[in-house]
This record gives sequence, structure tokens and C-alpha cells, in this order.
Amino acid sequence: SLTQTPDFPVSTMALTDLNHWIFDMDGTLTVAVHDFDQIRDTLGLPPGKPILESIAELEPEHAKRVNAELDALELEIAYQSTAQEGAVELLEQLSDSGKKMGILTRNGRQIADATLAAAGIDQFFTAIDIVSRDCCTPKPEPDGVHLLLDRWQASAGDSVMVGDYLFDLQAGHNAGTSTVHMDVNGKFDWPDLTTVGVSSLPQLSALLTGEIPQP
Repeated sequence: SLTQTPDFPVSTMALTDLNHWIFDMDGTLTVAVHDFDQIRDTLGLPPGKPILESIAELEPEHAKRVNAELDALELEIAYQSTAQEGAVELLEQLSDSGKKMGILTRNGRQIADATLAAAGIDQFFTAIDIVSRDCCTPKPEPDGVHLLLDRWQASAGDSVMVGDYLFDLQAGHNAGTSTVHMDVNGKFDWPDLTTVGVSSLPQLSALLTGEIPQP
């Protein structure tokens, strides 16, 4: 069932008017399956700290080995990826409306490609529409958002970042785009960084069709 979105500050433009859509991948367009605590434990990284940032603090040779281990673990997970409920329908809806769509992920590029293919949503994104940790500083830095907007010759004011986690919202907010927080738990922990909050992708689709009004 559709729940009313929280009373977040509204973007200067309605979501329907925004022509450039950037999506996080894991937990947003695909079902979240990563056990980050287990991954940290397997890689011998400190608990509670973001994985990429922990690896960046290691000695170069050690970091190289751990990165290779991480890639292998994530690739294994990628091949089992499934699309989030409503993902295909939302992407078709945006595509049919002439919107430009991209992926911004903290995964490596090979893992991103494998994930999108396994989930059956790779057809919506061309090669230049996918930005991974291999080509820029990862989220929460806004570099990946800027890179996609540069490639598309788009403005931040005509763009939105959609994600399920703090880093997604920070990346969009820091780049000046609107943000959509997709929180299946309906808690919406970061209202200051959120333009619109939804608890599912079908709810986001309904906002775009006007079935439920944008708050």
C-alpha cells in the first residue's frame, strides 16, 4: 500500500520536471543483500567503518590485495542480484518519458555491470551512464554526480539522486541536485539531505504519475 511521503522540504522543481535521474544500485534498484559486517570481518577490516575508506588507509601493497579480495566477494554477490520491486516499471516509465538515467555506485565497474545484468535492468543504461569507484572518488563525495552531469551536459538543478543510504543523499546534496531517499523501513533518518522520501519504488512511480501528490 502507498504511504504518504513525509513532510520534507520540496525541491524548487517537481520530480516530474527533472530530466536527469541518477540511481544508487545496491539496495535501491536491486535488493540489498550485502552483509557489510561479514565482509569487513572476512577482509580483516575494523568494524563499523566504511569499507573503501578503511582500505584506503592501508599500505599500498596491502590495500591492493584487500581490494582484489573485495572485488572477488562483491562479484560473487553481483551474480545473484535481483531487481527491487518496481525497478523495471520505474525505469521503463522514466525511459518512456525521455528522461536520462545513470548509475552511481561505490562498486567497481565489473561488479556494477554484472549486478545490472543479473537483475535484468542493464538495458536501461549505456556504458557512459555508469559511474563506479574505478573512475572517481566514491560517494559521499559529489565527484560521480558531477562526472555524469558533465557527460550529459546537464545542470544539477535539472537532476535528482535516488538512493537508500546517507552517502547517496550526501553525494546528491553536495552536488546541488534534488534527492530521493528510498527507505523500505520508512524511517527517513536524514531529512535535511532529502527532497522527497519514499518507502518503495512503486511509490516513487506513483508520485511521478500523480497518483499520489508530491509533498
